[in-house]
Amino acid sequence: MYNYDSFDVEFIRERCAQFRAQVERRIDGSLTEDEFKPLRLMNGLYLQLHAYMLRVTIPYGTLNSGKMRQLAMIADKWDKGYGHFTTRQNIQYNWPELRDVPDMLDALAEVDMHAIQSSGNTVRNVTADHFAGAAADEIEDPRPVAELLRQWSTDHPEFQFLPRKFKIAVTGSPNDRAVTRAHDIGLLMATRDGEPGFEVIVGGGLGRTPMVGQTLCEFLPKADLLPYVEAIVSAYNLLGRRDNKYKARIKITLHETGLDELREVVDERFAAIRATYTGADQLRLREIEQQFAPPALSTKAIEPFETAKRYDPIFRAWSDTNLAEHFNPDYAIVTVSLKKHGETPGDASSDQMRLLADLAEKYGHDELRISHEQNVILPHVHKGDLPVVHAALKKLGLATANVGLISDIIACPGMDYCALATARSIPVAQQIATRFDQLKLEHEIGPLKIKISGCINACGHHHVGHIGILGLDRAGVENYQITLGGDGTEDTVIGTRAGPGFAYDAIVPAIERLIMAYLEIRADAQETFLQTYRRLGADPFKAALYPTQDKADAA
Repeated sequence: MYNYDSFDVEFIRERCAQFRAQVERRIDGSLTEDEFKPLRLMNGLYLQLHAYMLRVTIPYGTLNSGKMRQLAMIADKWDKGYGHFTTRQNIQYNWPELRDVPDMLDALAEVDMHAIQSSGNTVRNVTADHFAGAAADEIEDPRPVAELLRQWSTDHPEFQFLPRKFKIAVTGSPNDRAVTRAHDIGLLMATRDGEPGFEVIVGGGLGRTPMVGQTLCEFLPKADLLPYVEAIVSAYNLLGRRDNKYKARIKITLHETGLDELREVVDERFAAIRATYTGADQLRLREIEQQFAPPALSTKAIEPFETAKRYDPIFRAWSDTNLAEHFNPDYAIVTVSLKKHGETPGDASSDQMRLLADLAEKYGHDELRISHEQNVILPHVHKGDLPVVHAALKKLGLATANVGLISDIIACPGMDYCALATARSIPVAQQIATRFDQLKLEHEIGPLKIKISGCINACGHHHVGHIGILGLDRAGVENYQITLGGDGTEDTVIGTRAGPGFAYDAIVPAIERLIMAYLEIRADAQETFLQTYRRLGADPFKAALYPTQDKADAA
């Protein structure tokens, strides 16, 4: 894990002091809200429906026990005892008082964290595969590159006022767990002649105009990565529209300019920028890489894991869904579900955060990850320790065996918190999870990704859900559209709208009809929902959603 040096520490200290002065001026009336808005957004502070919201960056989703404990302390001292983990691998505090925010930022700085560039028209938090550095299928740990990009982009003088926000994702595995093709820049690691490099994807994004990114460069040597990314952002800064914020993202620039012309502009910028790089970036990258050395893994018996899996059905169910393959066969990657049935997806109490910190420190080589799917990862746990870890998680409601299943739902805060939302997301996610828990069908249904957004901005990634749900306002009434067949992996596909939307009280029954139809028409128990949809198309699912007798339910 990267540790701040003296420059980092001083930079954050100065930013905290600067923002404290700005907050004081807002409180005493020297600054109006309109004058204060761009200043607070530069420091991750939003004004939501009921209160301010502070969004804290967790770079590429990586943190340790000390950072997690500090996040828990902040939740207790200045919020309501919980935090909300987001699809950008950040944490949000939904109830801070403005006067307390400078103290919160100082507390973050104590553990080398901040909220800079978690908002605004700049390069946002760089995200990465949440299994990075641990996955068995990984070419190379991508987090050093993500850290290099973070350092380069933070307070970059040229890129603080881009046409619109800009998001970068990086993965070190050919199996894309970072949704790279739905980002402004996606970096998918590949090899050529045994050397690692990146396929560079541009122009992805969701929101009101969802688009799948296109390959700008099939293979870019790692040594050229930073100047090439700078060339892309520089070209976008030049070409991106500023006359209409809804057409300002690079995906629209790509659509209007064309891939070939955009590539020409980027290549021209790259030639000029590359000449200014004298190797300092590669020296810095090597220094960063040293801080991401793999942990010293232990060697001990795995019999406790095998015994528990054989004789404890609850543990076996959890291990079947919540464990992933580690590069060391004696270890496992543990995904801790923050999706207990009926709870708010992505929320973690301060007590739960402290438990996760304790488990990481004692059993997980002091590493934690936040996934874009709003769960927490213990990336390095010896299999022999898994029964003890599972037992501890059970005590605080963190051992739900549902990762990748129907109740492992991504949901934005929706109209319960967000000033932009047009419908509720959280209650819909809670009701779906509760209903299928009651039906006891979750494990029979198998892998299925439901994603819910409370407005067209698509913070819940509904476009790439196998089943996507978009909440809208129709004449003052909540209306929920369903999309089918989306996919956020290396085979990214934007889901197709099924038809008319459903009222709030009709959306969960509609999802139930959809799932029951899938169970009837799938080829066998091994065929997933997405495979069935791809094999048969949308018609049988539409028939289930809109039966003749239920047409009145559809708005």
